[in-house]
Amino acid sequence: MRTGIGYDSHRFLRGRKLMLGGIEIPHEAGLAGHSDADVLVHAIIDAILGAVGLGDIGAHFPDTDPAYKGASSMELLRRVLHLVRGEGFEVTWVDSTLICETPRIGPHIEAMKEALATAGLKHINIKGKSNEGMGFTGRGEGIAAIAVATLGKAQ
Repeated sequence: MRTGIGYDSHRFLRGRKLMLGGIEIPHEAGLAGHSDADVLVHAIIDAILGAVGLGDIGAHFPDTDPAYKGASSMELLRRVLHLVRGEGFEVTWVDSTLICETPRIGPHIEAMKEALATAGLKHINIKGKSNEGMGFTGRGEGIAAIAVATLGKAQ
């Protein structure tokens, strides 16, 4: 068994779609980033890569590479899952938390889980937490995400 921790954060940016957990969530702003800026998927990718000792999302999909401009984070997740299977591992569990004041996460959790399952991530828990007015997430400037991934040897 191996465990990895992932973290990501992005600031809000008007004029973009808000992608979280592979789904579009209605909101007045999306998140700034080189790809679609899906902060939850990015944290999950970092947790999975960390568990296998393969660096982080930036090492595999650098924001300096035009090939990843506007890229789907779900496609990046599919690639990472394929990569870790090639290393002889499979994801057995992911626990994750989205930290934001808005939008409310609870109503979207099941849809996010379904979307992540289509990418090959079937065992996941997603939580939404407020920062109660503290820090950049508390001021409504953006969203942060934390994920812990447990991987085992592939059967």
